Amino acid sequence: MEEEKRTVRAVERALDVLLCFTAKEEWGLTEISARIGLHKSTVHRLLATLEDKGFLIRDEATEKYRLGLRMLELSAHLTRSDDPAVMLLPEMEGLMNRLGETITLYVRDRTERVRIQAVQSTQAIRRVAPVGARLPLAVGASSKVLLAFADPAVRALVLTDPSWPSAVDRSGYEKQLDEIVAAGYATSIEEREPGAAAVAAPIFNRSGKLVAALSVSGPSNRLTYEVMKEHASYIMEAARRMGAMLG
Repeated sequence: MEEEKRTVRAVERALDVLLCFTAKEEWGLTEISARIGLHKSTVHRLLATLEDKGFLIRDEATEKYRLGLRMLELSAHLTRSDDPAVMLLPEMEGLMNRLGETITLYVRDRTERVRIQAVQSTQAIRRVAPVGARLPLAVGASSKVLLAFADPAVRALVLTDPSWPSAVDRSGYEKQLDEIVAAGYATSIEEREPGAAAVAAPIFNRSGKLVAALSVSGPSNRLTYEVMKEHASYIMEAARRMGAMLG
């Protein structure tokens, strides 16, 4: 049976509504309708159901919705002893103390990467990395790591996806991925945003499966290519220790 035939459309629509709240905290009916491409009457029924079940709260004054307490109840059971975001946090904190820059952990979700953990630098000028952010796989050190060390089928799937930005040459990007595999780490300077740089390494579990990308990021005037090259050995070693912790 094809994947799309196994899904329930009403559930998909309700989840699309909830996913709006990954972008900002409050949404109005009209805004959600425009974002997910559904008629306002349909969205209104979905919102009423989610509000009734406690997943959303409606502000009577502004008539906008925000996430409800039921979401907190669910998230309380998300943190488990085998959760990489929890297990690897002490190692990330140690790496931040050693290198003085922001440390982040990314996983791939289809054609995007998701930041699942971060330890912010304590320096006055630093890279701020909010947990939960979704970023494209076309740019950035962590993106390149997640594709370079992925299964060939995954790499091909992402590189041939229609959403791949036309400004990024696929063949040139794929050549970079091969070079990253040989080096064991990836770097990026101002690829996604001006003034930012990052160096990342892969984390494999004990079975040899790629689990996440470990990244060190900061201002590009401090994280020069030479500095990132020096940091790479520490990052790869930390990534190896982290991988040994994962089943």
